[in-house]
Amino acid sequence: MKHFIIITNRPKDPDLEITRRVQELLKLRQASCSVYADEIPKEEWKRILLREGDRTDAILVLGGDGTMLRAARDTADSQIPMLGINLGTLGYLTEVEKNGMEDAIDRLVAGSYQVEDRMMLCGQIYRQGRMEEENSALNDITITRCGHLRMLYFQIYVNGKLLKEYHADGIIIATPTGSTGYNMSAGGPLVEPGAQMILLTPVCPHTLQTRSIVLRAADEIIIRIIGKAGREETGIEACFDGARNVELAPLDEVRVTKSIKTTSIIKISEAGFLDVLHRKMSD
Repeated sequence: MKHFIIITNRPKDPDLEITRRVQELLKLRQASCSVYADEIPKEEWKRILLREGDRTDAILVLGGDGTMLRAARDTADSQIPMLGINLGTLGYLTEVEKNGMEDAIDRLVAGSYQVEDRMMLCGQIYRQGRMEEENSALNDITITRCGHLRMLYFQIYVNGKLLKEYHADGIIIATPTGSTGYNMSAGGPLVEPGAQMILLTPVCPHTLQTRSIVLRAADEIIIRIIGKAGREETGIEACFDGARNVELAPLDEVRVTKSIKTTSIIKISEAGFLDVLHRKMSD
């Protein structure tokens, strides 16, 4: 590997100490790099990747899980593999800790690594039969009410058939990669991140019988906001990877499918999913 893009979370590396160290390690190994802050708009990323995407071997993401998720969405069209260096807390998506940077870069430059392709979700917002917006997510798409302690009323359809009508605080539609995030906190199942499936986990449902549901990656899920008669419904949002929020209204639909895009994540360690899960969750 000869050229890298470095994406840095500036609040987590305010003096750029870690960023400069990574630059130095790459330079010592005769590799070049370009450095960008993680808050660059997505449209600017399109120009950057058009300019240097073809000569870039990997993207090094310096930050936490949120930085990785944003980088995945912003660069998904490029299919350039990403390696996360953890500057956050848990860092489940980040492969390398700060004290392991030098060894990781040695392996990276030498080509001693594996690449895992992770499925993403495509979420489309429909209003009165017309698509208003489309976004992608590596972890999850959630539908909740912002700023109000009132339940949502919504229906879920799978492949055109009504699955269930829910009264709940919200619903999480997660990928296997996102199974260790909000899905896990809401009592959803943990899934090997390379699997091909979609997880549905209700948030605080008003019932004794509702559980998470695991669907095929090929299934189409439609969440229809139905509201409650005689009550004004405000503050309902669809949220993509905890970052992009889209306001919803009664009768709006969120259609979720497996995205044609994937995120390629570089694995340096030989530790498997269960090993990483035990280490991260036991700290």
